[in-house]
Amino acid sequence: MNVINLSEQNSILCRFLAELRDVSIQKDPMRFRRNLERIGEICAYEISKQLSYETVKVQTPLGKAPTALSPERIVLATIFRAGLPFHQGFLNYFDRAENAFVSAYRYYKDEECKDVGIKIEYIAAPDLTDKTLIIADPMLATGGSMELALKAFHTKGEARRIHFACVIAAHPGVEYLEKVFAGRDDITLWCAAIDKKLNDHSYIVPGLGDAGDLAFGEKMSESYQWD
Repeated sequence: MNVINLSEQNSILCRFLAELRDVSIQKDPMRFRRNLERIGEICAYEISKQLSYETVKVQTPLGKAPTALSPERIVLATIFRAGLPFHQGFLNYFDRAENAFVSAYRYYKDEECKDVGIKIEYIAAPDLTDKTLIIADPMLATGGSMELALKAFHTKGEARRIHFACVIAAHPGVEYLEKVFAGRDDITLWCAAIDKKLNDHSYIVPGLGDAGDLAFGEKMSESYQWD
């Protein structure tokens, strides 16, 4: 698996990322969602550089212009709920792509709220066979959600090429995916930033907090599990 950290090169991405992290700016959920969307657009542009292309001639009023276009069939996927604004950024650029969605939630298996589990409950996706799959999820903590999401989507067919995209990843989560997908040159992980660690509750440090709550409002406690 290939890993690309976009913040290793200075760009306007750094400003959007700084605003996502800033506790004072986080008070504006509309701006928070827009910055997730902007980073999605930047990630989409960077991923587009790795697509295959062929030259076609486009008819203009005065002649024909040779233009490079990608024939790849793209499916944009995301994980509810925090992934929705991030996903929209990709859709703004890959506006002809098909879309796929999966619900995943984390729960604590112990009373101390340290042993984290992940459940998948819902999936809606087109046939993924021989297509390019982009899975967008803002926060990559342990890597478990991304791994389970891919397994769920691949019940709808095996993608030819896979791109994981996140805003902030934790180093342990990156290492986990590198181990799970070792030797897979068809998979690339794109990160706007990679933070060093997770806390005892598996939240990214320094991270930015709960992306879903910041984008859409606080939810009820997730310390329980539904049957």
